[in-house]
Amino acid sequence: MDAVVILSRQEQEYLLRAIESGLRVASLRQFFLWTQGQLQALLPHEVMAALQFSPSGALRRLECLHATVLPARAETLLADRADGLALRIARHCLQGGRLPAMLDVGAEGRGEPRGFLAGFGADLREAGFDSVLVHGTGNLAEGASVFVLFGLPMRPGPRHAYFLELLLAHLHLALLRLPAPDGRSAGAPARPLSVREAEIVGWLREGKSNDEMAQILGISALTVKNHLQRIYRLLGVGNRAHALARCLELGLLEN
Repeated sequence: MDAVVILSRQEQEYLLRAIESGLRVASLRQFFLWTQGQLQALLPHEVMAALQFSPSGALRRLECLHATVLPARAETLLADRADGLALRIARHCLQGGRLPAMLDVGAEGRGEPRGFLAGFGADLREAGFDSVLVHGTGNLAEGASVFVLFGLPMRPGPRHAYFLELLLAHLHLALLRLPAPDGRSAGAPARPLSVREAEIVGWLREGKSNDEMAQILGISALTVKNHLQRIYRLLGVGNRAHALARCLELGLLEN
């Protein structure tokens, strides 16, 4: 049985302030000020990645929030929308049904990291962090929200996971209230599928392999693979099944 977590009077005050200030969040600027202000008092961290997924598993939104200057390479490693560390960790947790989750790679000499997120230890170190704490809603009818906190000054443990759980509903609702990125409808791709991409997705729906599509279209299997990678990035998905589901969800295959 998990130990009961009792908040100190100061922690209760921090929690109440974080909840109250979160109720007014309705813009990305307010979301940034909230997560890097009141929320930091209860759960300090260097970077928060806030991710929103559609019911099909497509990435609708990824916000990388940090109050200090982050090297460009580190931000790319963390927040790339196609294969960033935050995205991979979030999908790993959703697919494995393991929320909350945490990892502490610790100081040199502590040994190899263990646990559900141990496979991300090397990438975490490369990005310049030694700890990560993750929590999220899990898969809901309207999709999922996942929040990945990097660089906690203390070693993350069940107490910090509990703090994040107490704030989870407020983080989730605040993220849902934010305007859609770039003024587009939530989750809409930045551009329509090209004619060739639509052909690829059409044959994907028919269950064709890359080699089969290459033969049908008169192109190489490598070219098919490159088209698929562009489709994945455009739709914010990570595999063939999610790409097809996302196209169906957006009505891109109705014609």
